[in-house]
Amino acid sequence: MNMLTTGTRRLASRVLRPLVRRAAQAYVAGERLADAIGTLERLKARSLAATVGYWDAPPDSPRSVADNYLKALTALSGTDGYLSIKLPALKFSAELACEVARAAAAAGVRLHCDAHDIELVDQTKWITEEMLRCGAVVSCTLPGRWQRSIADAQWAIDNRLPVRVVKGQWADPADPDRDLKSGFLEVIDQLAGRAATVAVASHDIPLALEAIRRLEAAGTPCTWELLYGLPMRTAIREAAERDIPVRIYVPYGAAYMPYALGKLRQNPRIAWWLLRDMLCRN
Repeated sequence: MNMLTTGTRRLASRVLRPLVRRAAQAYVAGERLADAIGTLERLKARSLAATVGYWDAPPDSPRSVADNYLKALTALSGTDGYLSIKLPALKFSAELACEVARAAAAAGVRLHCDAHDIELVDQTKWITEEMLRCGAVVSCTLPGRWQRSIADAQWAIDNRLPVRVVKGQWADPADPDRDLKSGFLEVIDQLAGRAATVAVASHDIPLALEAIRRLEAAGTPCTWELLYGLPMRTAIREAAERDIPVRIYVPYGAAYMPYALGKLRQNPRIAWWLLRDMLCRN
């Protein structure tokens, strides 16, 4: 049972919000697109690919978010980078999503739909299919934490989507105690030998290596994806020793972690986790 009262949650949210913003600065390349592109170029010099993602702030309108995506697509054209987008930031507007999709197709840049709350999955799948019809190459994220990701993996296979597999931030209401590692590998096994390509997105090195081993054994092309700002030196070394391609997710924009702020009022412990992470960096 959560023993925190509503008043306590609200107070913690007000007090800890600046802390969350400061801690999360380590996870963004900067506020501007130029910051992200500069980071992408530095990563390229190290033979590392990247995906760029714009982190919007709460006041941003769907139109302004779409405009940021359009600018990013222009900057990414001709590179090996792709663009991660957040469909809730577009308010699941099919019109805006297809505008972005057509621009992505013209620029030759893949779009990736990040995962959000489990209640938003069906809307995300619908908009993804709309963007495919608009000519874009689109990939998706499947959290191992959710039971439904097994069925969603089949949907991704049927639509020939590249897939990024993550542990997942939010619990599955139908199975809140689902083991993160076993769930992750269940999704990997569902995709192995059947998906177009899989990105193993985890800083859990033993888990990532086991997932990659299973995918390679099944002949499925795969990459290891890491989040900018988190420790990655060991993972990059392990990948180089095994000739595994590495891609770094490089966010830019608002210096906050969207999932953290979105859940802060319900669970202020997230802020304590970020504080510990920040102190370890200093």
